[in-house]
Amino acid sequence: MKYRIEWKYQPKGNEKVQFTSDWISGELALQTGEELDKSGRVSELTYYDEMGTSWTLKEMKKLTVEIEEDPHEVTVYFDGGFHKETNHAGLGAVIFFRQGKKKYRIRANEHIDQMDTNNEAEYAAFFYTLNILEDLGVHHLPCEFKGDSQVVLKQLEGEWPCYEENLNRWLDRIEEKIKSLGIQPRYTAISRNENKEADKLATQALEGKEIFAKTQIL
Repeated sequence: MKYRIEWKYQPKGNEKVQFTSDWISGELALQTGEELDKSGRVSELTYYDEMGTSWTLKEMKKLTVEIEEDPHEVTVYFDGGFHKETNHAGLGAVIFFRQGKKKYRIRANEHIDQMDTNNEAEYAAFFYTLNILEDLGVHHLPCEFKGDSQVVLKQLEGEWPCYEENLNRWLDRIEEKIKSLGIQPRYTAISRNENKEADKLATQALEGKEIFAKTQIL
């Protein structure tokens, strides 16, 4: 989660001046706010998070302690592979997140059947990542979702219409899950080369190789 700070500064012999920071990490935001407060020239110091919630300095101190062990700064890569001959799909997910002072990566996949198209496999892969996030305890956070299916991402954003009833059902399920988790999604289209790790996991799922691994990134 990123935070923005707004405060009023009292120069000597002049009227107060309003300042606003860039979006910065929680740790830097707290440090900056504490140093501004110690200057004795700052008033009305307020934090704003990416979800639109405001915090005082005292509340921010308490918040950083509470979220220290919760997953945050979440980035998700997803991909779906499809075998037209068998109507089977492989779902691949790579999830990066921070927890405490450490950064982790999860690599996971799943094999499912009764798929109709590659686009449906992509939707199923996206929904699969949401289930992993739910199991991790991710909630009420901005999350970035990256994939190489522009059709799926544009439809999720609402920029492109979806006329297929089956895909609309996936859209409804995804939107309901996002709402229940309080996630603020950001969608980023990437090339297949940039998504090769999730693609490989999807392929391995189709080959019957199940993977779920959590690794600390040094």
